[in-house]
Amino acid sequence: MNNTKEAFITGFALFSLFFGAGNLLLPPLLGYHAGSDWLWVTLGFMITAVLIPILGILAHAKLQGTMYDFGKKVSPIFSVVYCVIVYIISIAIPSPRTASATHEMAIYLVFGTSPLLTSSIYFGLVLVFVLNRSKILNFIGKFLTPLIVFILVLVIGIGLFSSDMLMNQSGFTNPLVNGLLEGYQTFDAIGAVVVGAVVIISLNLKGYTTFEDKNKLLKNAGLIAGLGLFIIYAGLIALGAFFGAEIFIDGTLSNDMQRATLLRGISIATLGNIGNAFLAVLISLSCFTTAVGIIAGTADYFKGLFKDSSKVYIITAILSCVVGIIVGQLDFHYIIVIALPILMLIYPITIVLIVLNILPEKYASTKVFKAVICITFLFSIPDFFKFIVPLESLKGILNLIPLSQFSLGWVLPALVTFVFMNVIIPTKH
Repeated sequence: MNNTKEAFITGFALFSLFFGAGNLLLPPLLGYHAGSDWLWVTLGFMITAVLIPILGILAHAKLQGTMYDFGKKVSPIFSVVYCVIVYIISIAIPSPRTASATHEMAIYLVFGTSPLLTSSIYFGLVLVFVLNRSKILNFIGKFLTPLIVFILVLVIGIGLFSSDMLMNQSGFTNPLVNGLLEGYQTFDAIGAVVVGAVVIISLNLKGYTTFEDKNKLLKNAGLIAGLGLFIIYAGLIALGAFFGAEIFIDGTLSNDMQRATLLRGISIATLGNIGNAFLAVLISLSCFTTAVGIIAGTADYFKGLFKDSSKVYIITAILSCVVGIIVGQLDFHYIIVIALPILMLIYPITIVLIVLNILPEKYASTKVFKAVICITFLFSIPDFFKFIVPLESLKGILNLIPLSQFSLGWVLPALVTFVFMNVIIPTKH
């Protein structure tokens, strides 16, 4: 096997599994609002949308197991519950939403078909890919990702050279924090622990058997994917900033509509009338590869729970696609409102698990895992309730927790606990 070629194929596949419609739509509007401060928001965005997810892939390279291995040091029960919640959320929200985004921004504009027909065909194709999972990495890495990257580079390259660079005044008082929070909202840390497991199993099926070979390949692929994400995100944020004075965005529209309007305006400004066609293809491919990664990862996990049963893999894949078709018909606003409180608990725990698993064993003993995860969970609870009960009733508590106004109240307590467990109370493995 050509290791360099395999690293690029796997890296391209990783990039594509990460890069869904949300990742395409978020950066331009961020740059649009940042204006002259676009470099600062880019820096913040890269921390949470690139660095943490790629650390998740590097953690997979170290563990070479499933998502279960990320939390097993806390306790087996914790890890099972964590995995089940993450996978249920994944097939109930991000996966169906990829079909919805494809329908609204690509298929409906051209064919005017119903969302049921779109999502049925869409998830039928997803199922074909998932059931032929040994070919997933090769097909995505060799064909789909290069096409996605080609269109992105075309839009970004032409846009950066053709723009008058007349930027709006920054609408942010702290652009670095705004960029960090916007990247935080991509939930790509969860994506990392889901798709990383998919890649590990795919490498096993391709004949990689030694720990060293998979470790080296996955690290190189992670760096390639990270570099790709960095370049594309920076380019999209810059486009949003540079076209700020040329494209009008109605502030009364929803955030999703603002993002779609801006991206469509940039595509037409850079590629002319054919820009809409390129955008439709780009969104469809980006959504499709993400859905494949989510459902394959979910099926892999439940297959492992039932003694590596191929029947369970097939049943889980089919049920996940059926859920995608059904949920794809619903109003996503209400789905997200219901799911957001749960995500506010799960996402901080995911970030902490990634960081702890990437650290050397001497700093991340079982006791450290348990203490830091418990504190992270405890200080994430106010963020959970913030979306359920009136904010006024929680204001007293939130004011006592640093960074809680940004839904990051767990960060300092987790860091202090980590230092305390390693310095004040040194622990043995």
